[in-house]
Amino acid sequence: MQSSLYERLGGKDAIVAVIDAFVGRAAGDGRINLKFARTDVPRLKAMLVDQVCDASGGPCTYGGRGMRETHTGMGVTAAEFDALVEDLVATLDTFTVPKAEQGELLGLLAPMRADIVEIETAATGTPLPSSYQAAPPLAHA
Repeated sequence: MQSSLYERLGGKDAIVAVIDAFVGRAAGDGRINLKFARTDVPRLKAMLVDQVCDASGGPCTYGGRGMRETHTGMGVTAAEFDALVEDLVATLDTFTVPKAEQGELLGLLAPMRADIVEIETAATGTPLPSSYQAAPPLAHA
């Protein structure tokens, strides 16, 4: 029996390391970083870890907002979505994640595109609309 994608990715510690590097890469990417202008970065990292862990068959449960609710009003363009995917692939390459596992992970995330992209254009670097309401910060215990 084949192990879960979660196990093949290296478990939660590996997912945390990849997400930390990925968020850093996205923050430095002028094609997309304006969309994160008011993002609570610790919340973003925690939600992404839970989302990838959950989607890949791990023991986590994603409890964040749905992708449509999270991204409505952000004005995410098709090219910005593609740039984010490129940043994820580059990060996975840095961690030498095999192409088969990358493809499987991207296949799990690809259906979210319809709930994230609002504008089908090649434009990147578009600002976050001032009307966008970011998620509240994580409550610290």
